[in-house]
Amino acid sequence: MASMFKKKKGEKKPEKIGSMDMIGGTDADINEAERIVDGHATSDESMEQIMREYDRESATRIWTGKARVAVATLLAAFSVYCIYMTLFSVELPETKLSRFVALIIVIGFVVYPANKKRVRPNHIPWYDIAIMAAGAFAFLYFAFNAMSIIRLATRIQPLHVVLAVVGVIVLIELCRRCVGIPIIVVVGCLLVYAFYNQFSFSATPYLALRNISYKLFYSTNGVIGTPINVCYTYIVLFIIFGAFLERTGISEFFISFANRIAGWSSGGAAKVAVISTALCGMVSGSSVGNTVTTGSVTIPMMKKTGYRPEFAGAVEAASSTGGQIMPPIMGAAAFLMAEYMGIPYINVAAKAVIPALLYFTGIFITVHLEAKKLDLKGIPRDQLPKWSYLAKNCYLIIPLVLLVWLVASGARTMAVSAALSIVGAFFIGCINFFTIEMGRRDPGESAGSVLVRVLKIAGKMLFESLEAGAKSCISVAVACSMAGLIAGCITVTGLASTLINVIINFAGGYIIVGLLLTMVSCIILGMGVPTTANYCIMASTTAPILIQMGVPLICAHFFVFYFGIVADITPPVALAAYAGSAIAKANPLKTGVNATKLAIAAFIVPYILVYNPIIVLEGSFAGYELVVALVTALIGLFGVAVGTEGHVFTKVAAPLRIVSAAGGLALMIPGLVTDTVGIACVGGVLAIQYLLAKRRKQTPSAPVAA
Repeated sequence: MASMFKKKKGEKKPEKIGSMDMIGGTDADINEAERIVDGHATSDESMEQIMREYDRESATRIWTGKARVAVATLLAAFSVYCIYMTLFSVELPETKLSRFVALIIVIGFVVYPANKKRVRPNHIPWYDIAIMAAGAFAFLYFAFNAMSIIRLATRIQPLHVVLAVVGVIVLIELCRRCVGIPIIVVVGCLLVYAFYNQFSFSATPYLALRNISYKLFYSTNGVIGTPINVCYTYIVLFIIFGAFLERTGISEFFISFANRIAGWSSGGAAKVAVISTALCGMVSGSSVGNTVTTGSVTIPMMKKTGYRPEFAGAVEAASSTGGQIMPPIMGAAAFLMAEYMGIPYINVAAKAVIPALLYFTGIFITVHLEAKKLDLKGIPRDQLPKWSYLAKNCYLIIPLVLLVWLVASGARTMAVSAALSIVGAFFIGCINFFTIEMGRRDPGESAGSVLVRVLKIAGKMLFESLEAGAKSCISVAVACSMAGLIAGCITVTGLASTLINVIINFAGGYIIVGLLLTMVSCIILGMGVPTTANYCIMASTTAPILIQMGVPLICAHFFVFYFGIVADITPPVALAAYAGSAIAKANPLKTGVNATKLAIAAFIVPYILVYNPIIVLEGSFAGYELVVALVTALIGLFGVAVGTEGHVFTKVAAPLRIVSAAGGLALMIPGLVTDTVGIACVGGVLAIQYLLAKRRKQTPSAPVAA
C-alpha cells in the first residue's frame, strides 16, 4: 500500500497529496497547521529515492506522457474489475482466482522492472513482455479449463505440468521484483523439500513433478489457496479503500490532531510521531511506506526539538511497524486472521485493541523518559492547531467510522461494507475539495464555476485512487500467492507435524522454551516480508506449534503475527528502521538498535497474551480481572522502559536498571506472587530515584545527571 501515500509531481496545490490543503478550512486555518511542519518536510525527490531504496513496492518503471496515461488507465481498470468481481462474481474459485493471478502478473510486469537501478523511461524490454505473456497464459489456461482439469486430478497431462511450472516460475520472478528475496528463499527450500518428500515414496522425477504441480498450481491448497482467496475477496477492496481514504487528507488531519493532543508536552514532537503514525498506520499495509511518508514530517520535527537522529528515526520506524497491529484494519492482516481462526473480523479487531494499546504505550513511555533525560521542551502552544480547526475537519474520519459501523453491525457483507466505504471516502473527498475551492474562489466567481473545478479535481482523485489501489495490490497479491505455495508445501509434505514434534521435544515440556524458539523462527521468517504474507507464513508454520503446546488458538496467532511484524525493525534486516535512518541522516544499525529498544513492548506483549489471555478477551473473566491485568501490564512496561532507558527523575544506576526491568518482566506473568514482587521492584526503584532527584535539587553543587 505504500504507493497510496506517494505525492504526485506537477499537481496544483489544492490537489496535492500530503499537503495541508487536503484539509478543508480557511487560509488562516491552513497556514496555522502548516506552520507546525513548515521547513521540515522531506522533499518529494528525497522521499521517492528513499522509498525506491528500502521499499520494493516503490521501485517501479517510469512512465511519462501517453504511456503514463495508458498504464494508469490499465491499473484503474483493474481496480474497477476487482470491485465488480468481488461483489457480483459467482464463478468457481479455481476460475476467478486463476484469472485474478493472471491479471496481477500482467500489471505486475508493466509496473515493476527487472532491475530497479536500470530503468529507462517508457520502456519495457521484449523479454519482460514474453515472460509476462507466458505467466499470464498459464493461469488463464487454467481459468478457462478449470472444470476439465479438476476432473483429471493428479492425472493431468504433460502440457498441464509445463504450464504449472511456467506459471510458478513467472510468479516467483515477479515476487523477486516487488516483494524481495527472503520469501523466495523460503519457497525455494520448501519446494526442494517437497521433491525430496516425493522421492522418499519412490516416485519418478516426472511423477513427483506432476503431483507437486497439481497440488500447488491446480488445487486450492497452493497458489490459489486461502491467502490469495482472502486477498481477492477482502484485502484488495480494503487496499483501494485506503487509497481513497488517504486522498481525502486524513493523514494530515491525524498529524494535526496528534499535535494538538501531545505536541505541547515534553519532547512533544516524538509523541506526535507515535500518535499520528499509529493512526495513519491503521490504513497502511507497509511499515516502510508509513515510515517514509509520516516520517518526512515527524523525523525533522523530532531532530529540531533535540532528539538524536538515530532516536528520531527509530521512533518513527517503531511506530510505523506498530501501525500494522493497530485495529481496525491492521495492515489488512485482520481479514486473514479472521479466515484462519474462523472468527468474525470484528472480533479480531476487538481482541487487538488492548495489545495495540500496550504496544504504543510502551513506546510512548520510552519517548517520554528520553525527553525528560534530555530536558526537551514541547511545541509552543500558540503554534498548535486550534480545536476549532480540528472540529471543522473531523468529518474526514467519516469513511473510517462508516466502515467500522458496517462491519460491526453485520448489516452488510465485508465486501459490500468495503465498497460502500470507498463510495463514502470519495464523497467526503468531494466535500473537502468543494470547501477548499470555495475558500479560494476569486471575488465575483460563481459557485457554478467552482463546482465545475471541483468535479474535475474529484475525477482526478477517483482515477488516481483506483490507480494507486491497483499498484498497491500487486505486491500483496504476489506475496499471498507465495504464502499459498509455502502453505501448500507444508501440507503436501506433512512438514508442519515434523516441525511441531521437533520443537516440542526440544522444549522438553517447558512452554517458555517453545515460545522463545517460535519467536526466533518468526523473526527470521518475517524478514523483508510484507504484513499479509508474513502472517500467512506464520499461521501455516509456527502457530500450529504453539497450539499443539496448549496455547489458545487466538493467543497463538497473535503471538506469531506480532513477532513476524517486528522483523521490520529487528537488525540485520530492519527495513523500516533503515528507511527512518535515511530520512534522519543517521547510522542505520544504531537506528535499528534504538527501534528495537523502543519497541521492547512488541517483544513482551506476545508473552503477556500467552500467559494472560484476558488481554485478548479470551476465556471467561470478571471485569476487575481485566483491569488488574491491564494495570499490571502497563506498570510492567514502565519498569522495562526504565531499565532500557536508564532514566526516571534522574539517571538510574545499572543495578537498579536490572531490578526495574526484572520487576517489569515479573508483572507480565499473572499471579499474586509475581505481581507483588514486580510492583515492589518497580515501586522501590521509583521511590529511590525520586529521593535521589529531590536530594540533588536541594544540593546545587551536586553534579547534574546526563
